[in-house]
Amino acid sequence: MKILLLPLILFGMLSCNSSKNMLPDDSDSTMTDNNPQLTYLALGDSYTIGEGVKDAGRFPSQLIVKLNAETSKSWAAPKVIAQTGWTVDELEQGILKEQINGTSYDLVTLLIGVNDQYRGHSVDSYRVEFEKMLDRAIAFAAGKTNHVVVIAIPDWGITPFAEARNADKNKVETEIKAYNQTQKAICKQKGISFVDISKEYKDAGQAPEMLAADGLHPSAEMYEIWTKKLFDHIKTINF
Repeated sequence: MKILLLPLILFGMLSCNSSKNMLPDDSDSTMTDNNPQLTYLALGDSYTIGEGVKDAGRFPSQLIVKLNAETSKSWAAPKVIAQTGWTVDELEQGILKEQINGTSYDLVTLLIGVNDQYRGHSVDSYRVEFEKMLDRAIAFAAGKTNHVVVIAIPDWGITPFAEARNADKNKVETEIKAYNQTQKAICKQKGISFVDISKEYKDAGQAPEMLAADGLHPSAEMYEIWTKKLFDHIKTINF
């Protein structure tokens, strides 16, 4: 795993981005007099917090803007619980710190696992942790499984950052695929939508404009592609 030490450090400590840097969060309380705004909880790691990208460029923020502009519903700013470097169990700790147990959201997205793969966690151990986290997400959506969306883990091995550090691209690809297949199978069992952005990421992931300055994380332009795919699914949900 020596070859992965530096990427892990970058994912974990490239910056101090956290959910505190997101747009002001009024997802729990904002409403008009007669029309409560719908609420959105985004759970994840650096891909959700948008490492190296301004608040407005991150996919949770882009998604809310698009939902407000192109649907008849009114959405509050997203509640984001995510941090660069987080594994599934660290996301769990982040949720506990936020003290939102018992709070319900109209939409919940979950994108987590890349750092579990970095750290060499087996697919079997990831399966257990991911399923528990997905059950948490379902609870946050008040048990409405069709209001929960899982997003595939991108294959970071295709990036210029990985290439510059001679990462074993085949190993990364194989492991990320196994993680995503595990997610997809669990989602199917529970009736959860799985949005696979793998092809979009692979097709565009080596273009400079599609990556943040670190050559590793998505840029706002890449997030725009993800947002469109998410929006196309989410607009079909009956809120």
